[in-house]
Amino acid sequence: MKKIEKIVCGLCIIFLSSCVDLDLNPLAMGTNENWYSDEQEITIALNDLYKPAFWSRIGEDWTDNEAYRNTNTSFVAGTITGQDATVTGKWANLYKAIARANSILAAVDKIPAGKLTEVKKNTLKGEAFFIRAAMYSDLVFYFGDVPYTCEQIDIDEAFSMGRTAKEEVVKAIYAGFDQAIDLLPVETGAVQRATKGAALALKARFALYQNDWATVVEATNDCINLDKYKLYPDYGELFLSTTHNTEESIFSLPRSVTDGVTLWADPYITRNNGGWAASSPSWDLLASYTCTDGLPIDESPLFDPRDPFKNRDPRCNETIVPFGTEFLGFEYNPHPDALEVMNYSTGKMQLNNDTKANTQHASYNGLVWKKGVDDTWLLNGHRVEVDNIIIRYADVLLMYAEAKIELGQIDDTVIKALNLVRARAYGVPLEDVKNYPEIESMDQDKLRSIVRMERRMEFARENSRYYDLIRWKIAEKALCVKSYGLLYPAELLREKVTTKGLWFWGATPDIDENGIVDFSKLEEMGVIMPLIQRSFSTHQYLWPIPTKEILINENIKQNPGY
Repeated sequence: MKKIEKIVCGLCIIFLSSCVDLDLNPLAMGTNENWYSDEQEITIALNDLYKPAFWSRIGEDWTDNEAYRNTNTSFVAGTITGQDATVTGKWANLYKAIARANSILAAVDKIPAGKLTEVKKNTLKGEAFFIRAAMYSDLVFYFGDVPYTCEQIDIDEAFSMGRTAKEEVVKAIYAGFDQAIDLLPVETGAVQRATKGAALALKARFALYQNDWATVVEATNDCINLDKYKLYPDYGELFLSTTHNTEESIFSLPRSVTDGVTLWADPYITRNNGGWAASSPSWDLLASYTCTDGLPIDESPLFDPRDPFKNRDPRCNETIVPFGTEFLGFEYNPHPDALEVMNYSTGKMQLNNDTKANTQHASYNGLVWKKGVDDTWLLNGHRVEVDNIIIRYADVLLMYAEAKIELGQIDDTVIKALNLVRARAYGVPLEDVKNYPEIESMDQDKLRSIVRMERRMEFARENSRYYDLIRWKIAEKALCVKSYGLLYPAELLREKVTTKGLWFWGATPDIDENGIVDFSKLEEMGVIMPLIQRSFSTHQYLWPIPTKEILINENIKQNPGY
């Protein structure tokens, strides 16, 4: 039984199958011993490595961008352990993908020349190198030092492995991305697979996470110079389920109702439409969008805390549903006096389930997500086939700008990259500087602040915020403040806020140079209420190694603080 337990739970099984579910192949199906014998079998094996489980990124609920009612994730609560499902699941899935990539690379060169052309062989190897490098890059970011192998290993070898120094793994990851860049094609046609541009972009992202600014500049430059990608002209339309594989998408995974690969929409859909509206944009996020003059809300004369969607960067109203606007066939209005709203499908007023005056569990902070959400989210049992965008061209431009800023190499190319992203947000060409707040400053500190705020506005609800908080080392400030919401019950909200003309916010919160928001003065005024206390300790900059790995392998040591 001890031997079985080791096989199921140990690092060895991570390399051979999965701690999440065992891949026990029926005898009629292929295994490592009889598979990988020709192009078709290797292609099928590679196809499996594009599963969402291998590419999922840490969600907004682990950050200050989202609030799930009055509950915390374990990370935001500061209680994450080596038994956390996200921790153990990531470790298992990443090593599972690495094991399969290693098997593919070991097998490709053994296929007789007549069964595989040199061009196809290079493409298959390039995909495997790309996937393996991407998986290790995630492991290093989450855990630091990790067990590393680029070969197939047996159970005994797995149990003798310790953690390889991060510096060595980083070199191997760069080498893997470079091999993928050399071997992968620029285009793959209509099918979304790894490409040269994807390898360059993810290499740049990994270098960004290591503060390796020179490598970021080199990789983003090479990606830009492929002359294949450009910004999609309509920011809001870019994320809809009817918009697929655009010229901005560098690497994305398609979703399909037919294939059963979908996004579950209920946490985001409004209650008037039968959803929960439980996963809400945080007030921190709403406050972080600059005004149309390019200034933060605590500096801009254009901001009105009683109408927080007015005069804001257009990405604000494309990401969060503005009050009083039509959304999914209804007027969206969380005001406590809006007991009825218009149903645009019937042309009649009806009970408003999106105000807490009628429904206790309507959005706790009055906000709901808009980005990417349209009427198709109401179909197919609220299962959505919107593309899962892993990385897009706007990220390449902002990574390039950030790296050049940090290197002190501020020039016209930096300003252009930033303004390209900002101008697109306003729906105008780069040259139309009268219709968007052009960035002109060449000051390093000012530009550092701008690029950090720009990233938050541009990538909200795209699961980038967690990685920025960690790499900028600002999580200890962003995640040690309260998450706020509306006063409850509705009578208290009316007494303290609406009857005094203080809806939505009674005053303007403060914003620091990193875009982190301070609502404490509004709490002191008694016009808002805390939903949760976020908590973060610096040891959480690295995750704990899964507990089961520590227990069964004495060579695996735990990260400090756990």
